[in-house]
Amino acid sequence: MIVLLSAPAGRAEVAAAAPQKLVERARAQVAAGDATAALEAYEAALAAEPDNLRYGAEYRQAVIAAAAYDRAVAFLEQLTAEHPQAANAHLNLGFAFVDKIPTAGAITQVILANTALTHFSAALELDETWLGRYTRGNSYLYWPAIFGRTPLGIADLERAIALAGEGERRPYHARAYAALGDGYWRLEDLDKAREIWLRGLELFPGDPHLRARLERDDDALDAFLEAHFATDNRVDTTLRELWEEE
Repeated sequence: MIVLLSAPAGRAEVAAAAPQKLVERARAQVAAGDATAALEAYEAALAAEPDNLRYGAEYRQAVIAAAAYDRAVAFLEQLTAEHPQAANAHLNLGFAFVDKIPTAGAITQVILANTALTHFSAALELDETWLGRYTRGNSYLYWPAIFGRTPLGIADLERAIALAGEGERRPYHARAYAALGDGYWRLEDLDKAREIWLRGLELFPGDPHLRARLERDDDALDAFLEAHFATDNRVDTTLRELWEEE
């Protein structure tokens, strides 16, 4: 109560609102083209529900639109410090570092990528999920094979596929097959990569990510995946496929 009384009236009003109402307000502000204004409401919602994966994902997309990367990292670092058991807060913090990578120089990109992996690992220590395993596994693949992280990515992605097999099959589970094949491509084992992509396509007919790989010959595939893993490209961290399943 003391905090609310001492805060500016506008901030106190935001902090007191219900999280869902705050997010609805933030969505309206983003839709109106004012992503910067939406950040405060998203942050208040996450302060109330730090483990809400969707709120965090939407917040980060507003951050990208507002180019407020440092603000997001600082906020999510504080959130995870205050709620160390919130696995999804750690995931969103890792994604926040990934979101910043395309804007950074080469050396800083390496630091950001490594820091993101640290937070993805923290999330997995708290709660092993398909998303956690897929995210960390796929992240390892952005490192050239010489760094020795490709086998770690393959192990995570194999585990993600195993976890998916324990529950209801979802269309987004196809991404783990695409990424697992990419791991073997990194290791220059194209036969194994194509075998995995074909296995995935049998389970997920028509998946565009698998088809994009299988329809290319070896040279075209190399060009496609080199472009896919280029560090200047923005990685899709919207997680929208998870919400489309709801």
